[in-house]
Amino acid sequence: MVNNHEKYEMLLARVQGGAAIVTAVAHPCDESSLRGALEAAEKGILIPILVGPRGKIEKVAHDFDLDISSFQLVDAPHSHAAAEAAVKLVREGKAQLLMKGSLHTDELMGAVVKRETGLRTERRLSHCFIMDVPELDRVIIITDAAINIFPTLEEKVDIVQNAIDLAHSLGMENPKVAILSAMETVNPKVQSTIEAAALCKMADRGQITGAILDGPLALDNAIDLTAAKIKKIDSPVAGQADILVVPDIEAGNMLAKSLTFMAGADCAGIVLGARVPIILTSRADSVLARLASCAVGALVARAREVNTSKAVSV
Repeated sequence: MVNNHEKYEMLLARVQGGAAIVTAVAHPCDESSLRGALEAAEKGILIPILVGPRGKIEKVAHDFDLDISSFQLVDAPHSHAAAEAAVKLVREGKAQLLMKGSLHTDELMGAVVKRETGLRTERRLSHCFIMDVPELDRVIIITDAAINIFPTLEEKVDIVQNAIDLAHSLGMENPKVAILSAMETVNPKVQSTIEAAALCKMADRGQITGAILDGPLALDNAIDLTAAKIKKIDSPVAGQADILVVPDIEAGNMLAKSLTFMAGADCAGIVLGARVPIILTSRADSVLARLASCAVGALVARAREVNTSKAVSV
């Protein structure tokens, strides 16, 4: 399969021309994570602050001929300390983005969620994949496939709102949100269908804003107009969804990885709901996917700055 990721190219084009965002990169101690940060800097997306064991970072830079001489390096003895130090830079206002390096996601998120020293807000943290699927004409946001294991209805409200806010940052004015289940009818025996219906009614009542919601919808009639028409689903979302809200982490993880390994998709990753966006990349990510994750983080950070400025002026 030949990948044709013009949607990611459009994301990168969208981020060009704006100010690069100062980013605390936690423990970039392998080639993938260090190169990813430097490539984003080269594109004018980020200004990385490299946080981790100085000797390890300098060795990786030397071994792979990467020039880090123009970037600030904050020495931290190990991965846990690097996570804490990177979060501290954000709390002190010295960085507007946080980026995962070669440490485990749990280590970074452990520092983020600490009540006294972390980056928590009143909003639930959630993860979004921004998928570039060659066969689709738009990027698809999938949530939550990495953080919330079995989210409650209350938690799903934040998960959905985080995804909607992300879509706005990417230029989608009124995104279409499909709440996924195994079927498109409400079945009292299937909890995800009941929660889907509740989320849609909450949107009707203004408890979720900025998007059009529908659900429950099965995956086929959420993204394929023909499937929706065959099942006679009359909905502005069916067949045209921009955001896919999955029932739990297992469903989300399987969906994202199926698209990646069987449909040739790339997936950029970001965590929302903290004081700043958190860029999550994987060693398996392509160069384009890594850059797309950084571009998404920068766009979200810029959108927050604009919204903050508007709020202050009012």
